[in-house]
Amino acid sequence: MKFDLHTHHYRCGHADGDIRDYIEAAIREGLSVIGISDHMPHLFSPLDHPVPTVAMSRLELGAYVEEVLALKKEYEGRIDVLLGIESDYFIDHERVYREAIERYPFDYVIGSVHISGGKSIFDRNRWQDVPAELAVEAKKEYYRLIEASARSGMFQILGHIDAMKGYYPAFADIPAPEAVDSALKTIGELGLAIEVNTSGGTKHCGGWYPSDAILERALHYGVSISFGSDAHKPSRVGEDFEAVAAKLREIGFKEWIYVKQRKPVAVPL
Repeated sequence: MKFDLHTHHYRCGHADGDIRDYIEAAIREGLSVIGISDHMPHLFSPLDHPVPTVAMSRLELGAYVEEVLALKKEYEGRIDVLLGIESDYFIDHERVYREAIERYPFDYVIGSVHISGGKSIFDRNRWQDVPAELAVEAKKEYYRLIEASARSGMFQILGHIDAMKGYYPAFADIPAPEAVDSALKTIGELGLAIEVNTSGGTKHCGGWYPSDAILERALHYGVSISFGSDAHKPSRVGEDFEAVAAKLREIGFKEWIYVKQRKPVAVPL
C-alpha cells in the first residue's frame, strides 16, 4: 500500500499546481492515500500575508480546508484524500498555532522547524566562517527546537528532521549526538512519527531526510516512521517510495505509518 503525506500547491507561493493536480498524480502513481499538507500561515504576524513566497495567507486557510474536504468527497472510492497541514514550529508562538490547529478537522499536522537561531535552516550563507564550536551549538539548538516541537503536543509527524543539511551537507558531520538522541528519545516516548522526506534529492545534500544513521537511532528509540515526498510539483508525488521502504526494511523496521483523524495507521513494510 502506497501513501504520501507531504505535498504542497500554489497557495504557499513556491509550489506548482493546484490540489487536484497532486491527487491526480497520486492516482497515476498507484497511491492509496494522498495527504495534502500545505504551509500554515505565519499566524503570529499582524500581517495577513507576511511571507508570500513561503506560506499561504491567513485569509486562505479556511478556503484551503474547504477545498481539501470537497476533494476528499469527490475522490472517495478512488483514493483516500487526507486533510493535513505543515506547520512551522515557533517556540514563542505555540498558543496561536495550537488554537488554529484545533479549529479545523485536520487528519494530521506535520511540525517542522524551518527557523533556528533566527535564520532559515536553508540559508546558504549561515555556515560561512562559522567556528567549529559555534556550529556544534547551532546543531544543538536545532535539535532542542525539534524536541520542543515534539513536546508541544500539536503534531503527529515531525518533518525532515535533519533538513539543515540541505544546502550544507557537512551539517551531518557536526558532532552533537546527545542532542540528536535526546530529541529521538522524546519523540519515541511520546509516540510521534518522523517522516522520511525525499525532497533532499532536490537540494545540495542529495538523498533523503533524515540520514540512515538517524533512522538507525530512531529504530533504537522506538520512533515511528512515515513517508512524505514534500512534493512542490505534481511529478514528485510518491517519489522513491519503494526505495525508502527497502531501506527501512534493511535497517530493521517492520512497518511505517500514515495518520488519519489524528491516529496512526500501520502499514507493513
